Amino acid sequence: MKLALIGLGTVNRGLLELLLEKKDILSKKYNFHPSITAISDPVIGSVFCKKGLNIEEILSLLEKENSIKSYSEGEKGWDSVKTIKESNADTIVEAIPTALETGEPALSLLKTALNNKKNVVTTNKGPIVLAYRELTALAERNGVSLRFEGTVLSGTPVISLVQSTLKGVEIKEVRGIMNGTANYILTKMEFGSSYEEALKSARKKGIAEEQPEADIKGWDSAAKIVIIANVLMGGNLKLNDVSIKGIDTVTETDIIKALQERKHWKLIAAAKKTGDGITASVAPEILSDQDTLSKVTGTINAINFTTDTLGNIMISGPGAGKKETGYALLSDLLYINGKRKV
Repeated sequence: MKLALIGLGTVNRGLLELLLEKKDILSKKYNFHPSITAISDPVIGSVFCKKGLNIEEILSLLEKENSIKSYSEGEKGWDSVKTIKESNADTIVEAIPTALETGEPALSLLKTALNNKKNVVTTNKGPIVLAYRELTALAERNGVSLRFEGTVLSGTPVISLVQSTLKGVEIKEVRGIMNGTANYILTKMEFGSSYEEALKSARKKGIAEEQPEADIKGWDSAAKIVIIANVLMGGNLKLNDVSIKGIDTVTETDIIKALQERKHWKLIAAAKKTGDGITASVAPEILSDQDTLSKVTGTINAINFTTDTLGNIMISGPGAGKKETGYALLSDLLYINGKRKV
């Protein structure tokens, strides 16, 4: 498998580290021998080398210079479109900053890749929220794969769990904690921090962005519940179909009162099948001690699936992180690798 990385931020760096760290087991156990032939990032640099790039040299340059512009060989300066169209990569791994409202610039790049008959692996929520069916149809028409495990709970398997392991099971309802930043802030507030102090702590630890509105106001969770509803429940929701309320309305008094009643505030994203289709919402809720989701603290995420056959199934794990999200990309690449060898 020949890979082209679009974007060289935290996520794709996590993938590079995993490919190097797990090289032997990936080869011996999974017969997976990837070659990264191109990288394109408008800031960090771009390089194409038909025979494959040296991952150790790339990571060393990133550590020393935060740039790959001085890589020892190859063609430099290709933009993302040229890299997708003209490199010899058969699989595009995309992880670039993208607007949730428009899905751009990732959405156009994914369409370009699929139309050029290249597999796509992405961690970007925007394109999947806005154009899941269109992108899936493009992939099918061109005989390639589209994978996006990392769009929901990072490396914690959600999409693949349902699509592969729970085949034949109908998902009737989903409830979950899908944003680590919001959950961290609510947890800190339970231990006595004010909202402002908890947010400051989250920023200091790198859990919250400098502009954390998407996390705090529930938009990130809303995007994830739309993906779950459309991909795993057969829905056709848009973001504006979701009732959204963030945690910025939860006060210290609210937290204290809930604790006195042995209850906990959590930002819950939910989707439910009804006679009229699927309804979805994101809002802070007070959960009793008996609710398993009430015990999910810090940056951990968790999703509870209500099924027609197996009752309730819950999965919990990290919803963010360099290696965690890098692993989501790796798991998708391994899926494609296994599929092509069948």
